[in-house]
Amino acid sequence: MSTIQSLGVVGAGIMGGGIAQVFAAAGLEVTLIDLHQAALEKGLQSIANSLDRLVKKEKITPQDKFDTLARIKQSTSYSDLKDLPLVIEAATDNKELKEKIIKLISDVVSPNTIIASNTSSLSVTELAALDQHPERVIGMHFFNPPPLMALVEIIRGLQTSDATHETIYKLAKQIGKEPITVKNSPGFVVNRILVPMINEAFFVLAEGLASPEDIDAGMKLGCNQPIGPLALADLIGLDTCLAVLEVYFNNFNDSKYRPCPLLREMVAAGYLGRKSGRGVFQY
Repeated sequence: MSTIQSLGVVGAGIMGGGIAQVFAAAGLEVTLIDLHQAALEKGLQSIANSLDRLVKKEKITPQDKFDTLARIKQSTSYSDLKDLPLVIEAATDNKELKEKIIKLISDVVSPNTIIASNTSSLSVTELAALDQHPERVIGMHFFNPPPLMALVEIIRGLQTSDATHETIYKLAKQIGKEPITVKNSPGFVVNRILVPMINEAFFVLAEGLASPEDIDAGMKLGCNQPIGPLALADLIGLDTCLAVLEVYFNNFNDSKYRPCPLLREMVAAGYLGRKSGRGVFQY
């Protein structure tokens, strides 16, 4: 397959906007799709704000910012994806929503277009089965925030072809990311290890072994982690952590993935972390 110079990104939220920024900054032409014009405008403003911060830190020039924004085209129509060699689906990690979007993309793109999903926990094999050409479907899991995080998990579904994998792996390198190749399994590699660790921190908290501050300090100072597991849970969203654990528990049928009752209770109370103003910590 030839080098990809343009692509579509579906979903103008935090992840979709961040992914669009990464590709545009690397010199690719991006078509950013969202059904709502207001979401597109909000997404583009977030990208502009992110670029402004990079200008202020002297990581990029004002001209770089201008050029990056100029490479991002907004649209509310899936038909604008028609002739693109790659489309990345970057909607919220909701199975029904992602399945719907994959079908909408499949209906308009050519048989040679690669369809990538930025899922953090859903089965790429199942998503690929929705497409008439499942060999061209792959997982491309960026980490939040995409412009700053170097890692991309490249997830091969059972049907994903070698050619599709090779193209996406090379593309990740081309845009300055460090890809790792992962088999299709709930949580893939990073979240499979990370989220149970966060869950265990909630068990430690629930048992009263230490304060939230001391639990996080222990992991930062003792394991050289840049952020403690409880503060990280607040950043990710306690509801997201709970949803991921439930996927593991249901798929593996293993008690080690049982969500901590305290985590479940806090989500029920609406203590979701930074996005709600309160999680383990107050914001």
